[in-house]
Amino acid sequence: MGSASDRLPVEYPEIEVWAAGGVVWRRSDVGVEVLLAHRPAHRDWTFPKGKLDPGETLRQCARREVEEETGFVCSTGVRLPLVTYRDAQRRQKAVVYWAMTIDDGSFVPNREVDAVAWFDLASARATLSYRRDVDLLKEIESAIGSPTVRS
Repeated sequence: MGSASDRLPVEYPEIEVWAAGGVVWRRSDVGVEVLLAHRPAHRDWTFPKGKLDPGETLRQCARREVEEETGFVCSTGVRLPLVTYRDAQRRQKAVVYWAMTIDDGSFVPNREVDAVAWFDLASARATLSYRRDVDLLKEIESAIGSPTVRS
């Protein structure tokens, strides 16, 4: 099974929808870059994520969703703080993200994501469509300095 951090937190009984995803990052000549996904149906740039399937741990969901949306098989690093908001149906939603690095794979456009791109942190801040993602970007910046994050 997964670790305790992989399971649904019991202290959030008001959450109606659980999801998980990844902030995929790498070091390059320009510094740290993050991978953003463009979703044409929403006309947005965001981090890959998706809803939890029955019987799945949060970490399994995060890895599956990142692979489905981006084509990349990733390793998970540190778990990032919980993100909560109301979804389009006004349900209370929570998303658990992990810092991730790519192990294998390549992007192929799909029905949910038509493009992915690497952005340096300043460009990512300017490109991300949601304030909650910009806040998450701040968390990854802090986490990258942590010895538990793989580079």
